[in-house]
Amino acid sequence: MSETAYLSDMSIDERVMMAIVRVAERFKKNSSALVNNWGLTFPQYNLLRVLDASANGQNTMKNVNRIMLVSSANMTGIAKRLEKTGFITRTSDPNDDRSKRLQITPQGIEVLKAISDHKERNVKRYLIKYTDEQKTELLETLRGILKQTKGLKPSV
Repeated sequence: MSETAYLSDMSIDERVMMAIVRVAERFKKNSSALVNNWGLTFPQYNLLRVLDASANGQNTMKNVNRIMLVSSANMTGIAKRLEKTGFITRTSDPNDDRSKRLQITPQGIEVLKAISDHKERNVKRYLIKYTDEQKTELLETLRGILKQTKGLKPSV
């Protein structure tokens, strides 16, 4: 079947949303291949980035779940594997025995530094043709969509 033999019946709204998904999936696939060179999965890399951006390089597992949009069960596995590699530490939260605190280690910071330039080149490939003004406008649009749809449940 040739490409021209496909005729989509999607509305413009659905085509826009599907294009966003396709770009995101392509970015995730390329980013995953990149961080895999350092023995990391994409979610592990993202957890390290979240901790690196957190005050004192640490945060609660609950906050990291919320930021990354990852379930508690998945986060536990991601955190355990990063702890085994020495990239993070996990400790009980002194304010809540049921909660865990995650902290990036110097080794975790070093792996982020090693990946940094490669990551920047990868990101720039997606937006190289666009001005900062266009990127800002797109970012504002996407944030607006996220804000408008926060907590939205599928309609039946």
